[in-house]
Amino acid sequence: MSKQVYNFGAGPAMLPVPVMEQIRDEFLDFQGLGVSVIEVSHRAKQFEKVLLDAQESFRQLTNLPDNYKILFVHGGARMQFAALPMNLAARSATKKCLYAETGNFAKLANKDAKVYGDIRVITSSADSNYDHIPEITSEMVDQDAAYLHITSNNTLYGSRYNSFPETGAVPLIADQTSEILSRVIDYSKFGCIYAGLQKNLGPAGTAIVVIREDLLGHAVAETPTLLNYEVCAKDNSLTNTANTFAIYVTGLVLQWLQQQGGVAAIEKVNEQKAKTLYDLIDGTDYFRGVIKPECRGTMNVSFNLSSEDLEAKFLKEAGERGLYALKGHRSVGGIRASIYNAMPLAGIEALATFMREFEQNNG
Repeated sequence: MSKQVYNFGAGPAMLPVPVMEQIRDEFLDFQGLGVSVIEVSHRAKQFEKVLLDAQESFRQLTNLPDNYKILFVHGGARMQFAALPMNLAARSATKKCLYAETGNFAKLANKDAKVYGDIRVITSSADSNYDHIPEITSEMVDQDAAYLHITSNNTLYGSRYNSFPETGAVPLIADQTSEILSRVIDYSKFGCIYAGLQKNLGPAGTAIVVIREDLLGHAVAETPTLLNYEVCAKDNSLTNTANTFAIYVTGLVLQWLQQQGGVAAIEKVNEQKAKTLYDLIDGTDYFRGVIKPECRGTMNVSFNLSSEDLEAKFLKEAGERGLYALKGHRSVGGIRASIYNAMPLAGIEALATFMREFEQNNG
């Protein structure tokens, strides 16, 4: 019997075991066709049902209003950093777009957007190494702007928006890559959300974009066809050959989430998982949390030890215990446990037990 391994990687991240088992069982013979799902045409009726079922599952899980389109797009979340201003900046006469910088990917989002609009960073926590989410007041949101972009959960650090800013008539846009479907959210507050699939939804390389219909049709003329949300919506994500396997897996993950009781049920589990680790971190000076407690999320728990040598020892011994991919991002260092929806409570308990033992043996 193989050793039990828990994957704490930030992405590509672990998938639910029942989903991986179903993929394995269906891989060579999809729905009795005698061919693999990765060989089925994106125009075939069998795949059309896969796509429609995935969209409907997402809509049900989020109570998504009818006036929102669900798109599967190429390039993952990073591609959307450029696609967003291409599609939306022209809503403002001056192409003014507002950004909040709360972490590495938030910084990259506004950097990539600068080519396509007048990008204004209205708030940043860079000076304190992104250890909190700075407040956004209504006075900071210029009503002439095309949109306000936030990164709702910051993967490298573990911070998140525990409440969302009021933006008036300005559409609120959120990169939800590292927390999508991890907590109940009122999607009617947003003009658009997007997320790479590779953390809570499926394989890497593809993203989901959920956009209010009135925000379609504003793309500048030079927007490439495959980055144009209006075209993607018109063609129901099939302008060209979509990543059929990624959409298939996402559909299975969404079905699994429904079987767990939906987003509200998984949110309670996620809160319990994060609390277990943060209670341990807060109960000792040995482990040092990165994020201010009032800004903590439930998906990424980042912490440090007193030296890089000790952290290297921690990571080596954790790996020997089947606790995989706990190394912090290369630009931050330290330890990071990414505990997305698929991470079971048993994995959290295994990590917590190891952390207690490590402190006893090395404190």
